[in-house]
Parts: sequence; structure tokens; C-alpha cells
Amino acid sequence: MPWREVCPMDERARFIGECLQGELTMSELCRKYEISRKTGYKWWTRFEGDGPATLADRSHAAQRHPNAILEEVVTILIAARKQHPTWGPRKLIVYLAHRYPRLPLPSPSTAGAILKRHGLAKPRRPRRRTPPYTTPFLGCDAPNTVWCADFKGAFALGNGRRCHALTISDAYSRYRLRCEGLSYTDEGRVRPIFESAFSEFGLPTAIRTDNGAPFATLAPGGRSRLAIWWLKLGIRPERIAPGAPQQNGRHERMHRTLKDDTARPSARTMADQQRACDRFRRIDNDERPHEALGQRPPWTADTASRRASPVGLREPTYPPDFTLRAVRPHGNLKWHGRELYIAETLANEHVGIGPVADGTWPVYFADVRLGILDDRRFLRERGDHRLRSATKDTRPEHV
Repeated sequence: MPWREVCPMDERARFIGECLQGELTMSELCRKYEISRKTGYKWWTRFEGDGPATLADRSHAAQRHPNAILEEVVTILIAARKQHPTWGPRKLIVYLAHRYPRLPLPSPSTAGAILKRHGLAKPRRPRRRTPPYTTPFLGCDAPNTVWCADFKGAFALGNGRRCHALTISDAYSRYRLRCEGLSYTDEGRVRPIFESAFSEFGLPTAIRTDNGAPFATLAPGGRSRLAIWWLKLGIRPERIAPGAPQQNGRHERMHRTLKDDTARPSARTMADQQRACDRFRRIDNDERPHEALGQRPPWTADTASRRASPVGLREPTYPPDFTLRAVRPHGNLKWHGRELYIAETLANEHVGIGPVADGTWPVYFADVRLGILDDRRFLRERGDHRLRSATKDTRPEHV
């Protein structure tokens, strides 16, 4: 026989109907409907108070919350956000704490939830980040072991154009190797400056940069064409963690002095700005005492590198059991009859494919693991050591 469907509302209504008839006692009715006497009296009391509408289910949520945010606080928080639409929850709470010292304010996270609930906060768009550099940094224990390079944030010239100052310094001696004003930060303009520095000072062991162009890309391993050129010269590219400028602190500190000394509206043209950068570099290298050097100027500690800039480039080497494959001009690699996209930054380079393990082959460029291959696709390795398919992403990686 089919199951009989029972509606709680209907059962309560029948129970109250029989209570009104008075033919059975409360105990007998409760046994008939298989409920306790406490439950039976509860529904009867509700019916007597407010009628049949009280027989419906009620919410189990607490009617009062001891830690609930006062409506007054919510109103003030929303008004402050509308007055300062670019301020985040932390700044708003500090701002309101000064204006209303006796008002119990919520935590920044709760304030953020309130703003989001009222449509006053938008979720952040996820950013595609360069794969992190996980190898430990070299120690800066001698001149020309580690160079630091970066762009000083763009600043406006007197003619309305913007200047990007490329700075290169020796991490040990603080010697300013180059300070060049550029209109753009592409690899074509940056590479000749490094070639000039290598020709004058020789080659360092490593160059430490941030994750911006042209030092890094979103390609597997984060390698840009500039970084690949360094590898072929025998230079180790090092990249600081995103949002951690303190890892390149001695170079970042120099940028503040550079800005104070050179970023003036009086420099109307790029040539004027370059003369200011040259003057800064000369004074900082030859005259300005540095506390880290015992109050001596950097020229007293700098010595030329013993590694002269080579005439040719050396290709990466791989173990004997690796298979070499050439990356085609558009960044594709042919594997088991399929065209698989790797990265355009590796165009015309050779990658090493390691021995098979669990049906997959690891892919390396120099000593950097890019991801793994199987018979159908290339999976690029992410910073959290997970893999992401790159077969559908056929757009080239630009430097």
C-alpha cells in the first residue's frame, strides 16, 4: 500500500478541532496523535491566543542576539561609506572611532560584511599572478655577486610625458650601475642598458627584480625573454615575492632618494630628466656616505666582476636521459603527434622533457620546471604546486 503523506499543519488543525469538540481529554488526544502533553498544550495555548494562523511553523532563529550590531551603527557606517566611497572597512572604523568614541563599533571584517550586504562593496577581481620564485636567494656577501634592478614608478615630466627610470645597482656595495630614463618598459629598450652595464662591469652571478615586465611574465616558470637571455649568459634571475618589496629593500630605499633628488617639474624633457639622473648617480656613488658601508661612498667598495661579458650565448644543458624539443615560433611544441601550447616567450628555445613517471613527462627550461605533459595536453605548474591545463589557452604570452 502507498505511504500516507501527512502535513503537520493539517494534523495540528485536526488536533485543535477535536479539542474544541471536547469528546476526548487532552491526555487521550495526545496519545491518539502521538505527541507529548507539553506539545498538545503548546498548540492549544497558541490557538487560544492568536487563532489558526499560529499553527504554522515558526522560525527557529533567535529573536534577540546579544552581539547584534546596533541599527544606529549600521546607519552611521553606511553614511560614512557614501561620504568616502574609496575608503575600506579598516579606515572607516578608525575614522568613526575618532568621531564616536563611545559608540560600540564592529570589527573591520564585520563592517565589510555590512557594506557588502547593502551593495556598497564590490568583490575584488582575481589577478593572474606570475608563478612565484621558490629558490632561495643568493647571499650578497661580495661585490658583483647580486645586482638589483627595478623601475622607479612613472612620474610626469614638464612636457606632460611620463618617465620610467630603470635603476641597476650592486646589492653589496650599493653602487649605482645605471639610472636611465625610458619612455616605455619593454624588453627592446631595457636590454641595451643591461648590455652596456655588462660590458662595463662584467657579469653578476644573479640579478634580483620584482615580477613586473619585462623581468617576468605569466608564462610557465615566469620566464620572460629578458630572463631567458640572462640564463644564457650564466646569470641567475631572482624574483621577489609579490607584494614583498622588503626582499629587495636596499634597492627600494634608493628609489625614495632618487625621487626626492630628480623628480622635479623643472625637467621638461627626457634629456633634462636624464641629466638629473646622471647627477644623482654620480653624487650617490662618489660622495654620499652610506651607513651600511661604514659611512663610506659606494665607489670605495665596488670592484669589477671577474666574469667578462661573453661573445656568444650558451644553451641550457639537460641530463642525458632527457628528451630535447624545440619550441616553435608561436610557442607550440609537438608531442606525440599533437601541437601543445607552452609559451611564446620560449619560442625557438629548447626545453628538456624528463623520463616518464605515472604516465606524464616533466618539462624543464634550464633548471625551472614548467609543468608536465601527457599524451593529450600540457599542464602548467602553478605556485601552489597544482597544475592547470594550458591546452585551451592558446593566446601568446607577451613580454
